[in-house]
Amino acid sequence: MTSLTLHKPADAVHAAADDVLAQRGHTFHWARRLLGGRHAARATRLYGFCRHIDDLADEGLSPAAARAALAKARAALRSGQSDDPALRDMLQLMGQCGFDVGIPLELIRGIEGDLGTVRMADTAELLTYCYRVAGTVGLMMTAALDVSAPEALPHAIDLGIAMQLTNICRDVREDALRGRRYLPATLVGAVEPAALVNPTGEVREAAVQAVHALLALADHHYARGEQGLHHLPVAARAGILVAARIYQEIGVVLRQRQGDCWSSRAMVGSAAKAAITRGALSALGGTRQQLQTAVVGTAPRLSWRLARTDAGAARATEGGHGD
Repeated sequence: MTSLTLHKPADAVHAAADDVLAQRGHTFHWARRLLGGRHAARATRLYGFCRHIDDLADEGLSPAAARAALAKARAALRSGQSDDPALRDMLQLMGQCGFDVGIPLELIRGIEGDLGTVRMADTAELLTYCYRVAGTVGLMMTAALDVSAPEALPHAIDLGIAMQLTNICRDVREDALRGRRYLPATLVGAVEPAALVNPTGEVREAAVQAVHALLALADHHYARGEQGLHHLPVAARAGILVAARIYQEIGVVLRQRQGDCWSSRAMVGSAAKAAITRGALSALGGTRQQLQTAVVGTAPRLSWRLARTDAGAARATEGGHGD
């Protein structure tokens, strides 16, 4: 029996990663349209790997089983061999892009931390967590985009941290239902996650203030992330900027709702995404063709309508996932 019959074909793995991105990473699926073919394919494969690691933790039958699965993934990355199609593809991607195995290992370390008691003590602990689960992704993405300048790395980390802080603000209730409190005790007190599922009174007031504080911190990191755009290949800048600004818009939605992350999920719809895309391309000197490329495949006639709509008027939130 040959290795070709033992292993899932690479094309099938890449197709599976594309499906995962389309179903679960709507912001990145949208922004990917603005990347060149090679970079878009690499970004999709990287997203597939990160989701796979996340699923190993979240879908384990028990914390012990999840830890065992993550330990197996860690061993595969260290040894350079795996029977897991997603891990094997990641090993190939690492070779193609040249990033150090220590980076995805740090990602696994961060994800593994979610399996224990999650009660963030302060902002410093939270930022360390954000680096591990998202700053590392920024580092891997720079390699996937063929960025070699070491000066670009801190900006990539900033962008990853900013997006993770946005996730945390959006998902307070969902995380609390899983027994996790990422809002630091220095902001909300040493409350248990159950108190953040449907908080009232002083607990809710403190949580809302914490959300606003973390969104402000996220904005700081978004700004620092954007300052590194000039390190990226010209053809990759629009995709990264659009992804960042769409994600940042989730914070805008939360602020418009006075920090309410409980009544419903804060989302950025297609019209708002197209308007943000238009603004980002304008800032970069982009073209109408790039805008049309970005919105292809959305609702019928949406690209035509948005091309004639003011960016400011189109920022209203619609249905659709914002992650």
